[in-house]
Amino acid sequence: MVNNSILVVDDEIRMRKLIKDFLVAKGYSILEAEDGEKALEIFENEKEKIDLIILDVMMPKQDGWSVLRKIRQSSQVPVIMLTARGEEQDELFGFELGADEYISKPFSPKILVARVEAILKRTTQTENANKDFGGIIIDEQGRTVTVDGKNIEMSLREYELLKYLVDNENIALSRDKILNNVWNYDYYGDSRTIDSHIKKIRHKLGKRGKYIKTMRGIGYKFEVK
Repeated sequence: MVNNSILVVDDEIRMRKLIKDFLVAKGYSILEAEDGEKALEIFENEKEKIDLIILDVMMPKQDGWSVLRKIRQSSQVPVIMLTARGEEQDELFGFELGADEYISKPFSPKILVARVEAILKRTTQTENANKDFGGIIIDEQGRTVTVDGKNIEMSLREYELLKYLVDNENIALSRDKILNNVWNYDYYGDSRTIDSHIKKIRHKLGKRGKYIKTMRGIGYKFEVK
């Protein structure tokens, strides 16, 4: 029986009910908010219990971007953004703010549930050993990254992208391969979202960011040199 708790934030009652019905059927506990202000209020009160947030972009009082920005000030809880706008720039902006997934309306509830399950499975997977890559230590059990002894805040997607790169150390990885393995096969967005994430990861890694090499015409490679 699944015990994960999910906060569903959408100003449309029918949309919240649709999402809730499908997730409850899978055993998830659901919290609901009809606008951005209510979402932040619930999050502050239930922060330790919430395992994932499904967040609509266009809402009254505070939109999804504002809510995500405030959540990321204190938490790296996985966030799936929902929007009726499918513009590429919106997706890139969402990922820049720290969104883990981006789904355009209308969407299949079954696909949404599958993405929720995939994200929560990845966040709850544990391994015993920490891995050290030239001063970058990845704690797979705690899903944390430390650089030269300093803890680095990363979104789930940033963490998974970095981990995929270091797990394939010294191997040139194409953008398509990265998308398929980190974003999953059902992602249809532009591969430039990878470049946006790489830029943020390099910045967060500081001088260790140079380990992520750009392979012209191919993609990226993690190489400690």
